[in-house]
Amino acid sequence: MSGASQLSRTISRWRPDTFVLALAATMTVATVLPCRGIGATIFSTLAIFAIGSLFFLQGARLSRDAIIAGMTNWRLHLAIAATTFVLFPILGTALTALFPHALTRTLVLGVLFLCALPSTVQSSIALTSIAQGNVAGAVCAATASSLAGLLLTPLLFSLMAHLHGGAIDASGMWKILGQLLLPFIVGHLLRPWIGAWAARNRSVLALTDRGSILLVVYTAFSAAVMHGIWHQLPPPIFLALGLVVAVLLATALLITHTGARAFGLGHADQVAVVFCGSQKSLVAGIPIASVLFSGPTLGVVVLPIMLYHPMQLVVCAWLARRFAKRAATAQASAGAALPIIDAAVQS
Repeated sequence: MSGASQLSRTISRWRPDTFVLALAATMTVATVLPCRGIGATIFSTLAIFAIGSLFFLQGARLSRDAIIAGMTNWRLHLAIAATTFVLFPILGTALTALFPHALTRTLVLGVLFLCALPSTVQSSIALTSIAQGNVAGAVCAATASSLAGLLLTPLLFSLMAHLHGGAIDASGMWKILGQLLLPFIVGHLLRPWIGAWAARNRSVLALTDRGSILLVVYTAFSAAVMHGIWHQLPPPIFLALGLVVAVLLATALLITHTGARAFGLGHADQVAVVFCGSQKSLVAGIPIASVLFSGPTLGVVVLPIMLYHPMQLVVCAWLARRFAKRAATAQASAGAALPIIDAAVQS
């Protein structure tokens, strides 16, 4: 292999995800040119419409077979659901209780909100596929987690926030039902008529989905910048937040890997548990946060998930490649042993 091609592969391997770069650019624009006054009102209204459209299209794209398929593998789904909605809330509550003064009160809420979020769909499936895991199980588990998160995330977050002396407005649940769940249900009911169109235009609609998230991020950070977020959160606070997020990810990966083995799962299911359990959905998190919070608070609350998102992509992509190499080595060893076994049997 030539030096140039090896360099190209190295660069492509560590190249940041384009969506991560777009998020960073959006935060920069919001810092330099925040929307204000009537512009902020217009952007807020557009953000609500965009998020409703996002969930409507997700409902239209989701096949009913994808919801039902693989549900018989109960041990796999139980392990993933327990990681997403039990282990993470316990870890987040414990971390913020052990170090109560490391973060500001709003960032503590942001960490707890991160821990209550469902798993991702796209990256969980992609990472499981790269690592030669149970892709069908990952599709089913990630889909179920995403749907359950619409109801479980605000409930879990409310419970954790209450334990830390905080609370959220109960009307937030009704807003989630009206602004997120209802469009999703309507989109899914209309799937027989618009499902084929949504499938044909998946790449275009993916840009629309990400554009919706960026619009919410821009609106939220504009409000936070107008209220002095960068003066209220000095570099040591950001360093502490990065450390907390890194500890969350590392602990989740360690526990899922060890626990999946202890649970008696095979390699393919172990991979699905590790990647579906450790991933947290930015696509679901930003819309839910935009319903539960408003103004400058929203911009601070979403910071933990915005740090966790690129971190999980980089770390888990590296880990998926290691899993894939291990699986390939095991397959090669098994293949080499077959002729020896055959010869022994024939003799």
